[in-house]
Amino acid sequence: MATTILSIDLADVVAARERLRGAIHSSPCPHSLLLSALTGQQVYLKLENLQMTGSFKERGALNRIALLTPDQAARGVIAASAGNHAQGVAYHATARGIRALIVMPLTTPLVKVTATRDFGAEVLLYGASYDEACAEATRLCAEQGLTFIHPFDDADVMAGQGTIGLELLEQIPQLEAVVVPIGGGGLIGGIACAIKQARAQAGQPEIRVVGVQTSRLPSMAAAVAAHEPVTLGPATTIADGIAVRRAGDLTLPMVERYVDEIVTVDEDEIASAILTLLEREKTLAEGAGAVALAALLHHKTSLRGAHTAVLVCGGNIDVTLLARIIERGMVQDGRLVRLRIHLLDKPGALADLTRLIASHRANIVDTLHNRAYYGVNLGDTVIDITMETRGRDQVEELLEALTAEGYTHSRVL
Repeated sequence: MATTILSIDLADVVAARERLRGAIHSSPCPHSLLLSALTGQQVYLKLENLQMTGSFKERGALNRIALLTPDQAARGVIAASAGNHAQGVAYHATARGIRALIVMPLTTPLVKVTATRDFGAEVLLYGASYDEACAEATRLCAEQGLTFIHPFDDADVMAGQGTIGLELLEQIPQLEAVVVPIGGGGLIGGIACAIKQARAQAGQPEIRVVGVQTSRLPSMAAAVAAHEPVTLGPATTIADGIAVRRAGDLTLPMVERYVDEIVTVDEDEIASAILTLLEREKTLAEGAGAVALAALLHHKTSLRGAHTAVLVCGGNIDVTLLARIIERGMVQDGRLVRLRIHLLDKPGALADLTRLIASHRANIVDTLHNRAYYGVNLGDTVIDITMETRGRDQVEELLEALTAEGYTHSRVL
């Protein structure tokens, strides 16, 4: 079998770090006692959501922009992106007086479209998916003589992302594992290359690298299984930043060489991780930024008790989606519950019910009466009551009390 030629090595990442010095924030990596207890690891959060554009993507974008020739810089750059790569390219190109044209799918969250424009880019909304946007960007690139900056399948972009690995080695001397989100593979390819080669050169123990994908679009896992990129069918996910249907041609060999394990997480697990980061760590993460922690919280990896860095790679989440995630998380935790309760349609019946609820310290946030549906008998009514509670135990106590008082009731899911 022919030896695969890898697109970058440690020297490329070290050179990229020098180009980024002074322009990219060295993001903090604090230890979390709470998440360590919840996951069984010693968890350190690498907070790339604190970068200027809210994600790690600007590292790779800047490294590629810094390598443009004067003629390429004069013509301008173009990129296709669902948001984070777009903002990285827009911010660093504009800061250097370089024109940036970004093609974004029509489904891109408004917060990312607005931010990309605010950073100085021209934004074109085109296509129902990243693939369609990318095809249009490729066409415009040839038509206008621009330089295309790929979000992941580019050696210079990958080397820029790999600078995170060098920071991790300095920030966590006892580091044993890194858990990294995977979309197209540029982030994990760069990080894995940097830390594996650096440790090998120093003669130090190897660090385990674990990749995490959304179960709805496990394109890298499929590519590794097939030993070549595989194009998956379209799918929607709250982890839109890693919603990549086909792994990169340059990134796949890096993943096959340096990544030890790839796992997947589902939508509810991602939402739960977003809520955990927000509520417990006061850290805002988008879907793609929370998948690494989701894998640990739900014990998807083979890691046990390791000193583990978890990439929180982005925090650009649409506020309406965040509101739905918070509400859904409260429902799953039993802190928000809706009950359907049958009552006699007579004066005082509702007052008796609310007194019972108040005695169990539940807070009513919404009510809906219905006399015509749900098979209600004449002379009866049904009321849907949404309540805030302390959790599942309090809900069970309330249900037992309703039953004891003779109320017919059911949970509304």
